[in-house]
Amino acid sequence: MPATAADLYAAFDELGIAWRTIEHEPVFRVEEGREIKAAMPGGHTKNLFLKDAKGQLWLVSALGHSVIDLKSLHKVIGSARLSFGAAALLEEVLGVTPGSVTVFALINDTERRVKLVLDRGLYDQELVNFHPLANTATTAIRSRDLDRFVRALGYEPQIVDFAALQAQGDATV
Repeated sequence: MPATAADLYAAFDELGIAWRTIEHEPVFRVEEGREIKAAMPGGHTKNLFLKDAKGQLWLVSALGHSVIDLKSLHKVIGSARLSFGAAALLEEVLGVTPGSVTVFALINDTERRVKLVLDRGLYDQELVNFHPLANTATTAIRSRDLDRFVRALGYEPQIVDFAALQAQGDATV
């Protein structure tokens, strides 16, 4: 049974991570929810569940305005060519549905099948905002606590500076 938002909040509490959640109408794309973003300071995010040509699963969490070129990302992270992971695989591994992909869903990856890529820009924010396992709410935590959370789950995130890649012309989506 996948973790619930209550399980996630309990994990935060156990780790001493302060969090704030607001509930809202479902949000499926980064472009949606302007009023939510206005009500919650900090970096808002986009999260991509990907599978490479060799079957390795990837979760990319980046600032919402970050440009991510899937055609060249594999070169940056050292993977085989990437495509979006199937909805059934997303539900099986991370316990969430499309539109609810979030770094917090790593709590459900008990077999550690997913490799994590975090945008360097997330660390420049005091607060970062993600869906708490469903796209009907947004939860804010401190960026330093995001790092603590993923490491407590057993992940060593690969940090990619998507803004620098875009500035170099290496990202075009």
